[in-house]
Amino acid sequence: PQKTSFHRSQTLGYKNGFAFPRLPTVGIGRERLYVNQLSQAELDELSNKRPTLTYGQAKQAPPSAFIPAHVAFDKKILKFDAYFQEEVPLSAEEHYRIRQVAIYYYLEDDSMSVIEPVVQNSGLPQGKLVRRHRVPKNDRGDHYHWKDLNRGMNITMYGRTYRIVNCDPFTQVFLESQGIELNPPEKMVFDPYTELRRTPTREYITPSDFDQLKQFLTYDKQVLRFYAMWDDTNSMFGENRPYIIHFYLADDTVEVREVYKQNDGRDPFPILIKRQRLPKTFVDKKKTFPSCVLEISDQEVLEWYTAKDFAVGKSTTLLGRTFFIYDCDEFTRNFYRDKFGITDFQPVEMKKKPLQEVPQVIPPYNGFGILEDSLQNCFSLLPKPPRKDIIKMLENDHKVLRYQVALESPNPEDRKRRFILSYFLSNDMISIYEPPVRNSGITGGKYLGKTRVAKPGSTTENATYYEPSDLTIGSTIEVFGHRFVITDADEYVLNYVESNAERFPAATLQSLRDHFRPRQVVKETANSDIPTLGTNKQELDELIVQVQEELKLHKCLNNKNIREALLQRDKDGSGILDKATFLALCNSLSVPTDTVLLNKVRGKGSC
Repeated sequence: PQKTSFHRSQTLGYKNGFAFPRLPTVGIGRERLYVNQLSQAELDELSNKRPTLTYGQAKQAPPSAFIPAHVAFDKKILKFDAYFQEEVPLSAEEHYRIRQVAIYYYLEDDSMSVIEPVVQNSGLPQGKLVRRHRVPKNDRGDHYHWKDLNRGMNITMYGRTYRIVNCDPFTQVFLESQGIELNPPEKMVFDPYTELRRTPTREYITPSDFDQLKQFLTYDKQVLRFYAMWDDTNSMFGENRPYIIHFYLADDTVEVREVYKQNDGRDPFPILIKRQRLPKTFVDKKKTFPSCVLEISDQEVLEWYTAKDFAVGKSTTLLGRTFFIYDCDEFTRNFYRDKFGITDFQPVEMKKKPLQEVPQVIPPYNGFGILEDSLQNCFSLLPKPPRKDIIKMLENDHKVLRYQVALESPNPEDRKRRFILSYFLSNDMISIYEPPVRNSGITGGKYLGKTRVAKPGSTTENATYYEPSDLTIGSTIEVFGHRFVITDADEYVLNYVESNAERFPAATLQSLRDHFRPRQVVKETANSDIPTLGTNKQELDELIVQVQEELKLHKCLNNKNIREALLQRDKDGSGILDKATFLALCNSLSVPTDTVLLNKVRGKGSC
């Protein structure tokens, strides 16, 4: 009852971060204790004496399994936040620079690394400043240990001093568990120049009554539509084209779109002027100011286009192009009526200017190709072949009229030349062929390919070509500057003209009949069977056999040369030669002339 203090002594203490027990020296009320003054080790030893005396020496417990450091401390890293100061000697805006880093200590092998976070657009080589390895501590070969690291201290590595200001929670727990007392954390120091750049500059601008956000919220998705025309007919290849002008009320931007029609021949490029703010009045430019700039700002423009600058029936110049507004849509009319009180929206009727017809001038014919075929190049860039008369081609297929013509020339050598003129009835084309004559000095063959031959005096606008009715015996035709005289024709020509007499003039038919009459008389006389003449066909055949046998006796004779010579002497083509001419020709060709046989031949010919 006399006690006034009932405190109990403290038996647990801490030293260097480790807890340890201690025996009480005073009891409750601070009374001196004289018992239980032995240490715990002594008490444990005394407590073990009796079992040892009774049972003998106790067996030692097996030691715990050994765990290597690289396994025990695998992926356990101490992280410290630090910074270092760097001088900037060549800058008027900063004299030093603060660079923040992170120091990593790897417990598994006592290695360290220093990494600086990368700052965008800093212009400095950042990232890993010190690679991972054991960092030397001094010149004696010692290395930094985790016991040497703490908050609020400086650490020097390779001549650069780092100030450690803080660490992460894992590092703090680990160091405290190892009995290290950590210093209080410090604030991280930031770079003054970087903070100055991040600070927004002050702009002393008087607030305006115009609110762009209010305009956007009020007029969003509201567009004024105007129908306009751009008259560009004064320039080369210019024309009058329609356009649609859109004015966006949300941000006062203008857009010009083209109007396309079906099959107008233009590429689908819908926008002439993209959506943008268009300047109306520029600031007075200096002479050195470029006339074309990439971006136009408010410093170069006094006034921009607004909704009040567009009206029906007026012209508006947008980026150098003058557009005439002739109409607008219903929403635009209501907007101008409510906003500006305008009620006159009478649309302007746009009349298209009549296209001036350009007369087509056909160039003169140059003589190459067929006239109709060459004329197609004047009508189209991709000329098409002229149409052909298919019925005429089918009816007259493989029908050819052949004539023998002579060249009319002042040169005596050309007068003796004979040609075969073929007229194709299927397409009214003419070809000329010259039979080769031996030892004439002239190469025969094709003289003129198949083509249509125009008459002399015909023009490109009114071209007339030779027809079968123009080819009469004795007539002259002109073929590309060369004149030919028709001297003979095939019997097929006479038969064709007689069967189609209604298509030919009477003069053409009569000239052919007069030409073929002598031949027909000879043929009828040879085939006739009149007994008064004292001869018959059998006697004529026997006479021909005698003549052939007589000629066989002279094998050196050339029958081809004899035939060509007889044809050349028969100039009129009648098939009859007089006796003197015949005898002279036989003598020149060394043909034997039996008087008896010659009289028989002459008698048969006269019959």
